Amino acid sequence: MEHDDIIWEVKKEAIRSLVLSGKRMDGRDFYDYRPVEVKTNYVKRAEGSALVKLGKTQVLVGVKMDVGEPYQDTPNQGNLITNAEMVPIAAPIFTPGPPDENAIELARVVDRGIRESQMIDLEKLCVREGELVWNVIVDVHVLDYDGNLFDAAILGATAALHTTRIPKLEDDVIIYSEKKDPLPVRWAPISSTFVRIGDKDLLDPDLGEEKSMDGRLTLTIRDDGNLCAAQKGGVCAYKKEDVEKLFDIAVKKTGELRKKVIKK
Repeated sequence: MEHDDIIWEVKKEAIRSLVLSGKRMDGRDFYDYRPVEVKTNYVKRAEGSALVKLGKTQVLVGVKMDVGEPYQDTPNQGNLITNAEMVPIAAPIFTPGPPDENAIELARVVDRGIRESQMIDLEKLCVREGELVWNVIVDVHVLDYDGNLFDAAILGATAALHTTRIPKLEDDVIIYSEKKDPLPVRWAPISSTFVRIGDKDLLDPDLGEEKSMDGRLTLTIRDDGNLCAAQKGGVCAYKKEDVEKLFDIAVKKTGELRKKVIKK
């Protein structure tokens, strides 16, 4: 066993023992988020962007707009494309090269949250039905990884999309220097991620808690309190009453996070 592996095994035992006694390493209550900060319009050349800090986890989300052909099954709708990049500088476990299964899962969870919530009115992004539509490209860049990438990435994507402006299109040529209309968004999907250690559920796990978990559940909630996506990880099973309890907590907690995206 490698030296780092031995250290993590010791840390995991300490984390699990503390959690099972009713406490967390950083002193938070089980259903508390770490400090959250959202900065929009962080990348000036992007059509929309947001930097999210969730504890020591940092994620930068950029939105790019271009035009192309619609998908055959949705000839009158724009296209949503979501990518995630985990650069080695963010964490030792990330390696150079094509997206691995973790990056693919992150992109899918973000994409599903946006798509299934019907956040974007994609029909309004149709230029000519069956021929030309707007593509909304969401790029998630993990800058620092200390647990709970799902919530940070979805929060960043929602914030970036809410600040996105569509460039001017003239004779099918995009004029990026002229931003025209805001992206037609209807909702602000936000997720809450819980990990289970023993019989305890913890909101917003840090890296140590993720490594110590038996299971993980991410619930993406729309503004109206409806569940629009869920993702399970780990080996443990969740009973119906467990999910219902975590759903009620997620509705409350995502409502608090949403205020950082939609400021009235």
